[in-house]
Amino acid sequence: MTIRLPKRTRAAVAIAVAGLTLAACGGNNDSTGTDGDSISGPVVIDGSSTVEPLSSAAAELFMGQNPDTNVTVGTSGTGGGFEKFCAGETDISNASRPIKDSEIAICEQNNIAYSQLTVANDALSVVVNNENDWASCLTVEQLNSIWAPDSTVNNWNQVDPSFPDEPLQLFGAGSDSGTFDYFTEAVNGEEGASRTDYNPTEDDNVTVQGVSATRGALGYFGYSYLEANADKVKGVAIDGGEGCVAPSAETAQDGTYQPLSRELFIYVSDAALQKPQAVAFADYYLENNTEIVEAAGFIPLTDEQVQVAQDQLAELNTKAGN
Repeated sequence: MTIRLPKRTRAAVAIAVAGLTLAACGGNNDSTGTDGDSISGPVVIDGSSTVEPLSSAAAELFMGQNPDTNVTVGTSGTGGGFEKFCAGETDISNASRPIKDSEIAICEQNNIAYSQLTVANDALSVVVNNENDWASCLTVEQLNSIWAPDSTVNNWNQVDPSFPDEPLQLFGAGSDSGTFDYFTEAVNGEEGASRTDYNPTEDDNVTVQGVSATRGALGYFGYSYLEANADKVKGVAIDGGEGCVAPSAETAQDGTYQPLSRELFIYVSDAALQKPQAVAFADYYLENNTEIVEAAGFIPLTDEQVQVAQDQLAELNTKAGN
């Protein structure tokens, strides 16, 4: 799949590439194989559409320093990504939720061992059309009334009598998406429990287009897509019981944006650790995580998460025999 970053992200990546290249010239940060030679070859990634811009930014930066490598990033959703990963078709799987027990079982059946690495935080964002001047904050109960499996709410005045008589059109993640799993559990109390009469997609850009084109629309996706499309859609504050809290880097990191803040992951197979280019890419992803996260418009790891990531990186290199 061709990597297509948003224009704002491409510009940030270009700046980050220049900065990291200069840093590499001043030190000894060039990525090399276990034998010390420059690396080459493919790295195949698939999975979450939420994590895709982050891994794509990492890929652009990494290939900028390692032109003989080819890192491809697909977007079949977290569930679809794990299907490919557990079948041995990919080196790395992007995930916006932890791997499920059923997916672990399939990986074990196929002798696919792996490492889970936390690469960023996310404030799963509920968004509305820019002309929406009534729903600046929604409670979890109101979201449940909209998205519950048996919901027949189709007008904003059914959500709150003070809201206008405006048809409600819904956009959201498809059932293969980790965002769908997380959102439905947080809002409806059961993973996968959702009304079906909405516009589902594994491509969050489709949700952006739908919400931006429809006055009464409501949708949800990862925070990076809200940041990248702040001129097209508006984020809604969420009241999880402690008052209205807007999605942001700060509220995701400090835990006040509830219940829609979460961690984002990549999964690296043990088979990939036998490929110098895949090991180098995973190392690069974590060692330069701050620059990559900033370039892609994601929410950085906390200090505690950074320490865990460093420990994970050490374990990964031990597995790889480095």
